[in-house]
Amino acid sequence: MKGVLLILVILALVALVIAATQRSGQARRQTQLEDARAEAQRWYERLGGQVMNLVSEDPAARQALADASERYNAAGGQLQQANSVRQYELARESALEGLAYVRAARTAMGIDPGPELPPLAASRGSGQLTREREVTVEGHQYRAGPQPGPGTPYYYPGGRVQGRPVPAGWYSTPVWKTALGAGAGVLGGMLIFDALFSPAFGDVGIVGGDGDWGGDWGGQDWGGDAQAADFGGNDLSGGSDSSGGGDWGGGGDWGGGGDWGGGGDI
Repeated sequence: MKGVLLILVILALVALVIAATQRSGQARRQTQLEDARAEAQRWYERLGGQVMNLVSEDPAARQALADASERYNAAGGQLQQANSVRQYELARESALEGLAYVRAARTAMGIDPGPELPPLAASRGSGQLTREREVTVEGHQYRAGPQPGPGTPYYYPGGRVQGRPVPAGWYSTPVWKTALGAGAGVLGGMLIFDALFSPAFGDVGIVGGDGDWGGDWGGQDWGGDAQAADFGGNDLSGGSDSSGGGDWGGGGDWGGGGDWGGGGDI
């Protein structure tokens, strides 16, 4: 009889331990979910404040703000439907991408773009343009460079298109959207990328890339030794440094007292 009671006590203790562990795990997952939601919401509200307050007649700034607004709408939709940490992370990424467009718009407007953002997952390793480039593909001219201008009104925060890295910078046409299409659009976009970023053009003018440029760009292999290569003084070995994730908290001084907190004065 005593043996049976001992077994029952042991089983009860095991059940209590299992129940406590499950409750602890559920509480931890709930905390992670709430933290992810709060983080995504924070960046979403920052983006909303900028989209609603910034206005410009400059073509490049206006286009960048339109792209930022599109990302704001996308992040809002993602937040409404999110019910997991991963989904909130995707909403956060959309909001950060929108803020990257906001920084570009502010640059085009000639005002302080503000502190660096946390690195975008999509643009990690894609690098950024450091000099202007102009090529002709199938009778059409395409330009790209580090600064906005009449000939380069489209900003891209960097990323991979069809598996190939496209560096951050300003472009004459949103060729990445063409390359994300189908059929001839993909081929046309790839040809433009090959021409713009092929090392056959000499100084590539890209800094911060990881050296992995998706294989063959215009017949040139960017793998292997490209990681250690120095193209015109720009070391492609390191990933783009977007670390630091400046403080976007409300009330920050943005050169002239601008408040980047949600809905703050610019």
